[in-house]
Amino acid sequence: MVTAIVLIDAETNRIPDLANRIAEMAGVTEVFSVTGRHDLVAIVRVARNEDLADVISDRMRHLEGIVATETLIAFQAYSKQALEAGFELGLD
Repeated sequence: MVTAIVLIDAETNRIPDLANRIAEMAGVTEVFSVTGRHDLVAIVRVARNEDLADVISDRMRHLEGIVATETLIAFQAYSKQALEAGFELGLD
């Protein structure tokens, strides 16, 4: 599983609509409206790195109202849930 965090700059009047449209995309698990430098943050989880291009470059970035995106690809998860799942799989 590949996880990417997509930081999204959007036209202000389109943020709610974009958030809903992005949240409905296959591969997108969560979308947050945030304060700070960016307007939205989307969490994308796909099977392969190549699938990121389909979700982010081919579909998400072409939505009208998105000004720019920055994608961060996660190397490893350190959340409590991820660590517990790893121990259940015998990854200790």
